[in-house]
Amino acid sequence: MAEPHVSLDPDTLSPVEKKLRGPLEDQLTSALQAATDKIASAYAGQSAEQVTAMLLTETRAGLHPDIADAWVPDHGQLRQLAEQIVHGGR
Repeated sequence: MAEPHVSLDPDTLSPVEKKLRGPLEDQLTSALQAATDKIASAYAGQSAEQVTAMLLTETRAGLHPDIADAWVPDHGQLRQLAEQIVHGGR
């Protein structure tokens, strides 16, 4: 499985967010990768829907609260990661 990566759409960002885009993407990607590793290593037969929710929760837990509150994840990407975990792709 490829390592997850978060990309922010510059068309949806405020001017401040645009200036911080690189560091924000790095922080979001790092939190998502850590959540993916943690959940994959502890996977115990949960459904893809449950794993998707776990990925969201764990990723947000790894972020500063302000960033976690503002982050609108790509649910398709989270679901794809969940499917890979469920099907042993990690």
